Amino acid sequence: MFGGKMKAITFSYDDGVTQDKRFIEILNRYGLKCTFNLNSGLLGTANSLCIDGITVAHCKPRPEEVRAIYEGHEIAGHTLTHPMLPALDEKEIIRQVEQDRLCLSELAGYEVVGFAYPCGGTNYDSRVSEIIRNNTGVKYCRTIVSNGSFDPQDNLYEFKPTVYHHEFDKMIETGRKFLELEADTPKLLYIWGHSYEFDIYNRWAEFEEFCKLISGRSDIFYGTNKEVLLG
Repeated sequence: MFGGKMKAITFSYDDGVTQDKRFIEILNRYGLKCTFNLNSGLLGTANSLCIDGITVAHCKPRPEEVRAIYEGHEIAGHTLTHPMLPALDEKEIIRQVEQDRLCLSELAGYEVVGFAYPCGGTNYDSRVSEIIRNNTGVKYCRTIVSNGSFDPQDNLYEFKPTVYHHEFDKMIETGRKFLELEADTPKLLYIWGHSYEFDIYNRWAEFEEFCKLISGRSDIFYGTNKEVLLG
């Protein structure tokens, strides 16, 4: 159960970008919680991405801003510099994950225990997840393999989210299905993405409507990844 409730909703957003500030303002208005996965080695850098022919900012907050920006939510790891972990040897995987975790723990003011695998495609495998499990302080790892399920998962080091927010219509459909669900066993709606993606098609207002839709339900616990996965 989640805080005495059978249903829970959580968000997980990657890269630690300046659009997170606007995203957090929306979440806070509706009492929603998110875990933000940051690359501590890239903090303070400014770049842009071209997605579907549209250029969007991909700028990172400065280290000294991190604690204030993410207050009330959870900070988690995403490696130091966002490499494709399966391509690395064991020593470098440990360094990328554990040094990031330790740096973020210092910035956050509490022990960081969460992690999201960086990059697209096949960005993890059993070798990588076992290295992280056995050699770091990470307690859970989120993949990018959305499974459409609300059911609990045994392997928290290869955790699969429910739905990717960039598949916007699917997210709304899945959210409505979750709201209508009458649960007699624990069920979790886990949404992941990147806040800069809202800039691509200017879907901020639509996303806020979605947040309004799923918020304020007495039968749902709204928590961070740590709260819903680790209790």
